[in-house]
Amino acid sequence: MATFSLPIQIRWADIDQNRHLRHSAYYDYGAMARMIFLSEHGITTQKLESLKIGPILFREEAVFKREITLDDKLTLDVELIKASKDFSRWSLRHNFLKHDNALAANVTVEGAWLDLEKRKLVTPDEFVQSIFNEFPRAASFEWIIREEKKV
Repeated sequence: MATFSLPIQIRWADIDQNRHLRHSAYYDYGAMARMIFLSEHGITTQKLESLKIGPILFREEAVFKREITLDDKLTLDVELIKASKDFSRWSLRHNFLKHDNALAANVTVEGAWLDLEKRKLVTPDEFVQSIFNEFPRAASFEWIIREEKKV
């Protein structure tokens, strides 16, 4: 699948007293981009509701490289950097690119799928797996190898 890029319109409400993008806005934009990608590929909120699953995050980390201000033109790319073969576990990186394609920040998340009734982690169905299998992958993409639990 080609790169998934989303132009971002920076809002006044996302600017802090230092006149740059507030730290929590990076996480908000990342969540928005993930859900837009999933929805555009058929994993809508209605589909997740019918499957009785939802994405859950274990970790979310931002690394800031360059300042982003209200007038900056911004593009957000999302790419898969790690995944288990059944896509029950995955890591995504969100790259915040300024108008000159300079990397301003990245947000990395590690996630899985939660059964919304049993409140337990689950393996997604074949449809969700097929969408994640086509997710744009980082050049450094790697498969997550999980060790078998010993009894």
